[in-house]
Parts: sequence; structure tokens; C-alpha cells
Amino acid sequence: MQELKEQWKDIIAASLKKAAAQAGIEMDDPRTRIIVETPPKPEMGDLAFPMFPFARDFRKAPPAIAADIAASLGSDIPGEAKTAGPYINIFISRQAVFQSVLQSVGEKKDDYGRTGSLKGEKVMIEFSSPNTNKPLHLGHLRNDILGESTARILEAAGAEVMKVNLINNRGVHICKSMLAYSKFGKGETPESTGVKGDHFVGDYYVKYNNWAKEDSSADGQAQEMLKKWEDGDSATRELWKTMNKWTLDGINQTYEKTDISFDRFYFESETYLSGKDIVLKGLEDGHFYKDDDGSIRLDMSDIGLDTKVLLRGDGTSVYVTQDLGTAIARHGDFPFDRLIYVVGNEQEYHFKVLFHTLKKLGYEWADQLYHLSYGMVNLPEGKMKSREGTVVDADDLLAQLEELVVEEIKTKGREEELDDVTGTAHAIALGALNYYLLHISPLKDMVFNPKESLSFNGNTGPYMQYMGARISSMLRKYEEGDYSGGAFKPELLASPEAWELVKLIGAYPGMVDQAASEMNPSVIASFVYELSRNFSRFYHENPILNNDDADLIVTRIELSKAVLQVLKNAFKLINIRFLEKM
Repeated sequence: MQELKEQWKDIIAASLKKAAAQAGIEMDDPRTRIIVETPPKPEMGDLAFPMFPFARDFRKAPPAIAADIAASLGSDIPGEAKTAGPYINIFISRQAVFQSVLQSVGEKKDDYGRTGSLKGEKVMIEFSSPNTNKPLHLGHLRNDILGESTARILEAAGAEVMKVNLINNRGVHICKSMLAYSKFGKGETPESTGVKGDHFVGDYYVKYNNWAKEDSSADGQAQEMLKKWEDGDSATRELWKTMNKWTLDGINQTYEKTDISFDRFYFESETYLSGKDIVLKGLEDGHFYKDDDGSIRLDMSDIGLDTKVLLRGDGTSVYVTQDLGTAIARHGDFPFDRLIYVVGNEQEYHFKVLFHTLKKLGYEWADQLYHLSYGMVNLPEGKMKSREGTVVDADDLLAQLEELVVEEIKTKGREEELDDVTGTAHAIALGALNYYLLHISPLKDMVFNPKESLSFNGNTGPYMQYMGARISSMLRKYEEGDYSGGAFKPELLASPEAWELVKLIGAYPGMVDQAASEMNPSVIASFVYELSRNFSRFYHENPILNNDDADLIVTRIELSKAVLQVLKNAFKLINIRFLEKM
């Protein structure tokens, strides 16, 4: 479809250029000004070219230009051109569309939908950023899938992408888990208790907060431990290394289970001091000022914000100080054209300060920093609180979803038909979770409803996976059956359901570019739902294997193969596993 759209742009551009030459009008390349629109109703055509941009060149009203250009197109065009006021409406030859789109999918296969719109652009994207005092929870899952999916979409659009993870592995919150373990651990380990490392450490964070409610000295002791850590106390550092490893081992297991990966890890313990010298140099160069209390500040009145402390009066850094150093170091590691931070919307002020400060310091690439903000995610029963132990751990949630899927499989008596019930249940649970977290705009707060997400009907991940499995089953029957003698004839795809399907397939590369431009995976999620829903309608209205016309069988099978290929390609972008059987 994209190829035909480009072909029609060439046809209109050539006609405009010829008309200008005949009228003695000097015109730059008209193709650069051609606008392509989609008519509001199917009966008005497939493409629309408004002639407003050329009124000054021809010194004519747009409707008159449209009439002249449409009349000059001749009869050897791939479709039909009609005018509607200032528009040239194009009715594309359906046979040409089917031939072009299905051939393109068949040739490109897994690469269909991969575009070059961001070719040559280097993009770094930071996401996840867990603390090493607790396991990943439902909020992390939204962050992880948003970051992973956005990275895959940008890569599909042609960008060179580096996925990075900043591990928050130092600070008083880490010391709280360490202090609780020192007091109550009695030498137990994840191995001795059979508890996954991140859950093991997280349990001690909860124990600390329960203990702190009864002992007013707890916070003071945690601060003392942090001071020992910063002073390099060997015993404190050894405990810190041990507990960090426990947590990171557990978190990495969760990443592996959820198909999340990174190209590089950064650690707060290695970066938290890196911004101090940068701030001091900024003070020396006159970008910042020293307040009466000795703190170094940035005046942000030029962007309508208050002053911001960059270094405290005692010389200690704040979060933005460390992020300054980390951003500058990252550009040295990977000279990006764009750096995307996937962080919740509660940090919008922080990133305004960070980006503005880097601009003040003269870093030109600061204009290419972007905060991919997203809303909170909760369960129907309400908000999660990690210090009270009421968070929904990622592992526990996935396990619960898997149990529900296994129950459904057993209820339907499908165990014997599936090669791997456990693996299938995990894939369906992960698909349900990821699709539910991605199918609405990132900016919106959301409530994750586990049972709704697992429905095999409607706008859910399992419904999309089921559609893929259904097509796969039909294709197996076709390969195993006796359906020889037929030929692919695109002119047989005359039904409105087939036309809607092929238009969607043809639109897929454009959807990838749109999702990449907006950094919004919900564009792909919505596309997958539309494609699945339209195939279901096509399947019910157009018998595929159950008819006597061999040519029609082959032709509809080819269309079904194209749908399946595009589903597989889109699934990868939103981290949904494709299943041959369900």
C-alpha cells in the first residue's frame, strides 16, 4: 500500500510539473509539497490529494487545478481519479493493491514493516531503574514493557538503539534492608530459605519498616550505616555487595522471564558523585550562583520555575547532580542523537530541571532529551505501598496469571493438544499482561484487572494470540490436505472484508513509523486488535478451506498467510509471544 501511495505521489507530481511547463510556469519539485490524505468515507476513494498548495503557482482556484490535473492523467494509471472540489480523489486498483501488498509481505517476511524513517539516528533509552532493596513490582512491569516496546519500535523504524538500565543500588533505603538483615537475618540466605534473592532482600525492607514503627532510633541507625558505607567501611561494603548481588540475581531472573533485556547497566554507586565537578565548573563559568546558605543553585525563572539546589551547603549532591554527570558520561559512551528516559509522571519536574541545566551548561544535545512519562498502574483493590509490603510483586502476579491460564486450559480439556502446558500458560500470561499495559496511552493512569486481561474475547492479548493460533491451525490443515490445482488470483478477493484486511496490512509500515514518531506502543497494540478483529470478520464471511473453488482457496490462503506474518511482526514490537497452538 505504501508503495502504491508513493507511486501515486509520483503520478500527481509528474502531472503537475507537466501542466506547469505547458503554462510557462517555473515550479520547484511539486512532490515536496504534495499532501496525501485519506478520504473521510470509503466511497470517496482511497487517497485524496488537495490542490491548495499549488494555487499560487497556477493562479487558479484549487477546484480548477484539481479538474485539470485529473483530466490529464490518462487511462494507464493504476486506478481511477475523480475530483471533489479542490481534491483529486484516487480509487486505487484493488487488484494492484492485493498484488503489491501480498507480494511485499511475502518477500520481506519478518522484515515487513521495518522502515528507514529513523535510519542513521542513534537513540539511547533508559528504563526499569530498580532499587536493590526490593523485587520488581507491577509499576516496574509497566515501565519495563513501555521501555522495551518503544526500543523495539524505534529499531524497527531504522534507529540504532541502546537500552540502558540505571540500578539504584545505594542510599539510605538500601541501608534499611541491610540494617534489618544485620539485626534479624541470623545468617540465613536465599539459598538456605529457598526464597528468590530479590524477594528475600525485600522481606527485610518490610521488616525494617515494621521495626521502625516501634523503635525511634531505627532511622538514625540507618543513616549511620549509610555514613559507614560512604566512608568505605569494609564490613558494611561487604554486606552491601552480598545483598546487592542477591537482589540483582533475582531481578535478572524476572527480566529473563518477561523478555526484557538491556545493552548496558549503569550503577548509582558509580555515578552519584559524578556531577559535583560539573556543577562547580558551572558556578565558575557563571551559569549557577551560590546562595547565602552556601548551596549552589540554578535560577530557572526564564522557564517559569523557581530556583533549584544543585549542591547543598555542606557540599553533598542531590539527585539531579548525579543525573547531570550520568547524562554527560552516557553521551561519551554512546554519542546519541536522542536520549529517552522512561520514568513515571511524578518526576516531570525533575526532568525539566535536568534538561534545562544541561542546556545552560551548553550541551547542544540537551535539546534531544525526552521524558517518556507514564501514569500510575494499580490493581482494582487500590494503591500499592512497598514499605508496607502491599506491593504486587512482578513474579507473584505472573504466577497468579499463569495459574488462571492453566485452569482455563484444563477446563477446556486442551492439555493433550498442547505440547507444553506450562510454557503455553506463561506465554499467554505474559501476552495478557503486556498487551493490557500497552493498549492505552502511556500518559493515562490505569487499573490492571488480571481477570479482564486474560479474556479470550475482546481487546486482550490472549485474543490476539488465539487469532494467530487459529490461522496457524488453518494453514496446517491446508498443508496437510489435498488442495492442489489452485492458483493465486487477486481479482477473486472482491469482498469488502478482504479489502479492509489488505488496507490494514498495507498500512502497517506507516503504523510503525507513527508509533516511533510518537514513542507510543499503543499505536501498534491498537493496530494488532484491528487486524485480528477484521480477520475474524473475513474468516466468518468468506469460507477459506470449505469451498469448491481451488483458485479461491489458494487466494484466500495467501491473504491469511500475510495476516499471520504481520501479526507475528507486530507481536514482537509489543513483546507478545506468538503461539502455534492454544
